Amino acid sequence: KYFYIGTAALILTLFLVGSKLYMNAQEKKLSFLAAENSALFIRDYSPRFGNKDAKVFLIEFLDPECESCRHFYPHIKELLKEYNDKVQLVVRYAAFHGNSKTAIRALEAARKQGKYWESLSLLFKKQPEWGSHHNPRIELIYGFLASLGLDMDRLKEDMKDPSIDKIITQDTEDLKKLNVKGTPTFFVNGKKPTRFGLSYLREMLTEEVNKAYQ
Repeated sequence: KYFYIGTAALILTLFLVGSKLYMNAQEKKLSFLAAENSALFIRDYSPRFGNKDAKVFLIEFLDPECESCRHFYPHIKELLKEYNDKVQLVVRYAAFHGNSKTAIRALEAARKQGKYWESLSLLFKKQPEWGSHHNPRIELIYGFLASLGLDMDRLKEDMKDPSIDKIITQDTEDLKKLNVKGTPTFFVNGKKPTRFGLSYLREMLTEEVNKAYQ
């Protein structure tokens, strides 16, 4: 009896120690954030683009149906190239438009087939056709995504995965706590640029890169 109690206690202790070490590693990795706030900016499930070991995090709350997000996206990709793998992009969702959740579900389903970034780029490129605010036609996204060679039957089935709705719900809760009211909204290592625009974003990225790699 005492042996079993001791074994259970040991397992619990090892679990707690392991959890603490993991949290310490996460805090060190995201040292720019207070421990209690780190998850507000970056969740384990959040899509990341670029060097996964980059010390500077560009967090973007975006909406696939947002026209400004579409405009910014290619510039953001080019901006990342300027910093030679020192910056990674983290995508968070802000489902503010009518068909946003459907588009997000499609993106996450495409992610299961290893084509998340290709799908995001394509949906932004074709957004005027499927996401027009005057005449939205969300059904068109399936034809566009099929052109990437995705298994569309699997994609449509994966879109029903309840975990995707949990992602959308969690991101929505986080954006409210961070007072995100429009898209795209950017944070660089947990800080918002002083003003909205690529030049201000570049300025903050340069500042954080210089600090992280000095």
